[in-house]
Amino acid sequence: MYAIIETGGKQIRVTEGDVIYVEKLDVEAGEAVTFDKVLFVGGDNVKVGSPLVNGATVTGTVEKHGRQKKIIVFKYKAKKNNRKKQGHRQPYTKVVIGKINA
Repeated sequence: MYAIIETGGKQIRVTEGDVIYVEKLDVEAGEAVTFDKVLFVGGDNVKVGSPLVNGATVTGTVEKHGRQKKIIVFKYKAKKNNRKKQGHRQPYTKVVIGKINA
């Protein structure tokens, strides 16, 4: 059985036991998290939401929080002596999917 959930403005396909990286959640490491925006549940009996499946949830456990690899944002205007260098590290939350309740 698998499900498509929405979190952090993104849609993610998950199955039980998957490890996913999502936008940072305001939950401590080791605690349980519930995703209630379930768009689709697949498997033996398919449930398609319009836009959400009623009563379906996906539960998981937060393993850790972290920050991704640094990216460089460099803005440049030709012939104007205008340069701006900026770095960015996006925060994330690592979640282990436990159970899909459909």
